[in-house]
Amino acid sequence: MAALFSAQFMSAAAHWALPRENALREALWGYHTTLGTTLFLLVLLRGVWGLVNLSRRPPHGGAMGQAVKIGHASLYLLMVIVPVLKLLSYAGGTRGFSYLGFQVLSARTTEVAWMQTLGGWHGELGWALAFLVVGHITMAIVWHRLIQRDDTLKRMAG
Repeated sequence: MAALFSAQFMSAAAHWALPRENALREALWGYHTTLGTTLFLLVLLRGVWGLVNLSRRPPHGGAMGQAVKIGHASLYLLMVIVPVLKLLSYAGGTRGFSYLGFQVLSARTTEVAWMQTLGGWHGELGWALAFLVVGHITMAIVWHRLIQRDDTLKRMAG
């Protein structure tokens, strides 16, 4: 999933940073919706798996433990909210939405303004998610590898 999220953030960065007629921008942007939907489904599955195995998570006490819980909750919340906002935008839009060739949401004849407004937050919250992911990686390296010198990163990598 880390590699898929990296690809997703790269496609968004290319879309933002490169000019409209750039071939790389278009190539990377071409998979953004499909990859985002796939990631959303994987996040939901991972969330269910995590909830089922909640009792097996390592304990985190004190202020650092609270920070860990808040950080993980924020990550999961954004990993759900960001795609839901885009799906909401599709549901209230004139283009509809299909995934892997299956029509999921039909196109409307007129846009639903409030759905489009909320969907407009997809990009901004996506960048907030990217920022949290970078912070999560940094904290994992600094805290677990350099300070604690424990095997958490090995467990995370599999």
